[in-house]
Amino acid sequence: MHIFTIGYEATTMGEFLASLEQAGVKRVIDIRAVPNSRRPGFSKNPLKNALAEVGIDYVHLKALGTPADGRSAARAGRQEDLERIYAGQLDLPEAMVQSEQMRELAAEAPSALLCFERDPAGCHRTLLLAAEAPNAEVTHLFP
Repeated sequence: MHIFTIGYEATTMGEFLASLEQAGVKRVIDIRAVPNSRRPGFSKNPLKNALAEVGIDYVHLKALGTPADGRSAARAGRQEDLERIYAGQLDLPEAMVQSEQMRELAAEAPSALLCFERDPAGCHRTLLLAAEAPNAEVTHLFP
């Protein structure tokens, strides 16, 4: 299985879409707990509409997002806390179901996991893949 990841930090919608199209991504899997953004166009509905205009599907898997205390730890640079908190999130039944759904979706069509952070090393999407798709080939996109 091959999975892309992408963060929209410090990018424009045009650059974001171009990066996805160039990579051949056909589906964005939004793994934000709260799919709202201060960046224009990156909240759930405007993002879904922009993706649809270029023929890319959108799926939101809320249970794969980072809980509020994990987001606070990430912002503060407390990586160990983020890892501990997010591991607990992935143990929840709804996260287990959505992890399986993520794997099925990614196997079905070229898919990119979406979150805010540009650097995947500081983002829960890397933790998610390590825990739930450890054998996947991963390509990080940087629009």
